[in-house]
Amino acid sequence: MTGKLTEFMWPALVANKILNKRVGSSNFIADYPSNTEPLLAHVHSSLRPRTILNDQKDTQKYKIFVSTWNVGGVAPDEGVNMEDLLETCNKSCDIYVLGFQEIVPLKASNVLGYENSKICTKWNSMIREALNKNTHDRDLKDEKKKNCCKKEENDNPGPQDFQCIISKQMVGIMISVWAKRHLRPFIQHLSVSCVGCGIMGCLGNKGSVSVRFVLHETSFCFVCGHLASGGREGDERHRNSDVSEIFSRTSFPKGPLLDLPRKILDHNHIVLLGDLNYRISLPEETTRLLVENEDWDSLLEHDQLMMEVMSGNMLKGWHEGTIKFAPTYKYCPNSDMYYGCCYHCKKATKKRAPAWCDRIIWLGKGLKQIEYSRSESKLSDHRPVRALFMAEVRVSAALKSFESLFLSERFEQIKTHFDEVSHTDDEFVPKKQRSFRL
Repeated sequence: MTGKLTEFMWPALVANKILNKRVGSSNFIADYPSNTEPLLAHVHSSLRPRTILNDQKDTQKYKIFVSTWNVGGVAPDEGVNMEDLLETCNKSCDIYVLGFQEIVPLKASNVLGYENSKICTKWNSMIREALNKNTHDRDLKDEKKKNCCKKEENDNPGPQDFQCIISKQMVGIMISVWAKRHLRPFIQHLSVSCVGCGIMGCLGNKGSVSVRFVLHETSFCFVCGHLASGGREGDERHRNSDVSEIFSRTSFPKGPLLDLPRKILDHNHIVLLGDLNYRISLPEETTRLLVENEDWDSLLEHDQLMMEVMSGNMLKGWHEGTIKFAPTYKYCPNSDMYYGCCYHCKKATKKRAPAWCDRIIWLGKGLKQIEYSRSESKLSDHRPVRALFMAEVRVSAALKSFESLFLSERFEQIKTHFDEVSHTDDEFVPKKQRSFRL
């Protein structure tokens, strides 16, 4: 009976997935309601020619941390060291972009059914805690405990250095973007676009979740992808096809000024991150021998992604940092041994040659990668990959003075007073919010 019911419901579930997949929208979760613009957004959008936006331009540099991790359908637990992944002890960046793949197992119920947001919420909670570990105001927390009966104060997490500006999930693909609190008023026109390339060429077990925003006067686009798998000869063509589909089908709203970038390649700074699944075109025995000898250069000469880029078949003009770390796939669970090498594994006969499946590549002038490495978490059969960028951003000389105000003690006093008023006056509280507080 269950099989017949599933067979009957399957076409309806597929149709529901396709019809409800919105291309380019503000349907995401964040610390700010999606229908509320930053303080400066109204100033920015209402300006006309010969106003302060047309005066002398300045350039400002920001540090951006990007990571990608296929977690293999394993739910996060307390053993996951997010601080190590984010390197919060060693450096602090202005913006953090984290991409995940397979945050849920890619089984039919997850691909065809409704998305499980609990796992997404859990990851965001762990990110928030790691980024803001040393920034919580202890006195305010004590004061909240004294007034725990007040719901408004219970919903307020207190001051935090980093806030989530975009978080979006499509089946197992998730991207989460965090920015320093003082930058939030200068981040505008946030949008997401989901493209499914999986089952039937449209479902979200494979594909991408892309985010767009404008920082000051420079546009950013981050594309978190999970491309077609397979280690057989010719499988790279399926991955190339997925990339083409993602670039052609991803689209963002024009915006009120009708001049915002709509396609991925229209943006100033673009980063593609994810489990791109490109393999090494060598016999498995040769690949394993070169991995044992840590001969990365010989392996990279046969890396499918590099060969495709160098030949000009796809992603022409894109850049990737020098890879000086071991292949990130495929490991035995909770082990430092590659799959097929650990004979104690029950499925050791099902081999997977090591490969750099997890990658971060970029495009755009004024975007420079200054670090490219991997983390050593053993949660899944993939290792996380991370990169650090320095991004040049155009800033109006007149508007730059506004940023110094937002960093000043005087503004903090004004903002604190406004927050107190907003909690006591219903007129300041939006009726519908897509924000979250973890």
